[in-house]
Amino acid sequence: MGTLIPSSASAGVFADFFASIRGDVKTEEATPSVSTNVQTMTLLKPALNIDPVAGRGGGDITIVDDSALMAEEGPSGTIADIERAKSASISLYVVRRGDTLSGIAKLFDVSINTIVWANDLSRSESLKVGQMLTILPVTGVSYTVKKGDTLASVAKKFGGDAGEIASFNDVGNVLQVGTDIIIPNGEVAVSVAASPARTQSFGSGIQYIGYYVRPIIGGTRTQGIHGYNGVDIASPVGTPIIASASGDVIISKEGGWNGGYGNYVVVRHPNGTQTLYSHNLRNAVGIGEYVVQGQIIAYIGATGRTTGPHVHFEIRNGPRNPF
Repeated sequence: MGTLIPSSASAGVFADFFASIRGDVKTEEATPSVSTNVQTMTLLKPALNIDPVAGRGGGDITIVDDSALMAEEGPSGTIADIERAKSASISLYVVRRGDTLSGIAKLFDVSINTIVWANDLSRSESLKVGQMLTILPVTGVSYTVKKGDTLASVAKKFGGDAGEIASFNDVGNVLQVGTDIIIPNGEVAVSVAASPARTQSFGSGIQYIGYYVRPIIGGTRTQGIHGYNGVDIASPVGTPIIASASGDVIISKEGGWNGGYGNYVVVRHPNGTQTLYSHNLRNAVGIGEYVVQGQIIAYIGATGRTTGPHVHFEIRNGPRNPF
């Protein structure tokens, strides 16, 4: 061995040989280890979700007047997000000193006429301390089903919506005689003003004298009362829509289906009513703005559920839509 291997190498070879006999040799790893420190170590990474609220479930919810949550519906007549959530039960209220019809109506969030009709009051009748009043859960009319009545006939009689009557009262197409049902947003037949210049009176002396003006200049009415006291007035795309009365903008939505309304605006008026303008091409006002009667608030479009350009105009909690 000494003649074949240089002396400097042979010493190492024999050292390794004898070390292997003693079991001192350590097996090398196939892959050399890599030292790490705080500068080279792998850091934890957060989950990257496209939707930051991906864990949220359920349908679209709208906050109305900072006080209520309401699922979005549309011009078909179902309760929409401009109405507060209501209890399904009828309430009884005992009149106290200082009570007025308008005050009680505001307390229960119904129209004055709803109280007048439910209690067979005359418009000029004064409330008496201790008097018990029936308060419906929503603005509308209570009705006892008579022989021959159908959902369609009852809806037509009181200006309600057949689908909403069925849904609210949990009934089918066949109505049981003698059953008391509620017609949401229904109205007892009264003489209705043919133009805004005439007077329409409601309980407690509230007057609507020229209160509402036509929401567009000109146009053609393509559908009469439907849904929540709404009418359709057609006009070319881009025609200005004006505020029917002065008030505060409480809803201004653009983009999306919005329950069939498309782009729409809701204005709350000092007399306790609200007006809605939908299917707009675009809105010209935002939430919180105060608008005056005749001010441009949107432009005619065909967004949402519609077959052509028009404005779907509603008056809520007030007189029957005169347009």
